[in-house]
Amino acid sequence: MIPHESDAKQEPASLKVWRSWQENLILVAIALCLALFIRTFIAEPRYIPSDSMLPTLHTGDRLVVEKISYHFHPPVTGDIIVFQPPTELQRRGYPQSQAFIKRVIGQPGEVISVVQGKVYLNSQPLVEDYIAEPANQPYQPVKVPKDQFFVMGDNRNDSNDSRYWGFLPEKNIIGRATFRFWPLNRIGFI
Repeated sequence: MIPHESDAKQEPASLKVWRSWQENLILVAIALCLALFIRTFIAEPRYIPSDSMLPTLHTGDRLVVEKISYHFHPPVTGDIIVFQPPTELQRRGYPQSQAFIKRVIGQPGEVISVVQGKVYLNSQPLVEDYIAEPANQPYQPVKVPKDQFFVMGDNRNDSNDSRYWGFLPEKNIIGRATFRFWPLNRIGFI
């Protein structure tokens, strides 16, 4: 004989509500763990707080910074990177939590200089169609040490960069700016 639906025990309403809450709490916990994992190891959003990267990036732009690729290869000249301030900037009052964004100009072992507004990499002028204007100050040739980088802002005359505080240790690099998601009229890959 097949039991009739009305013979089945009904779960109390309070137990149904608790199970529903329990299920929702588990889903929220999983979502939070996934978000934390993604932000810590894969990608995170950042905003641009200054004009140092004009005309490439504007104040208020929102970016996605990916954190995976530099585990497989070092940054290359031209990459736009986000990093924690090196020791010299922290000595000048910038907190370690304040991220900076600049363009990689020199890699370990390369020689950087600025002559008559032109940036030279290993005695060859860089082609820089992304800068706001040429640098207004010369910079004597320097060799980038091992495990460090030379970085500059695209707005050369309004950028707190390696010319003023030295080389960027590779360990300070958070990731590479890859995609602008705000404002919507400038959305796209960087």
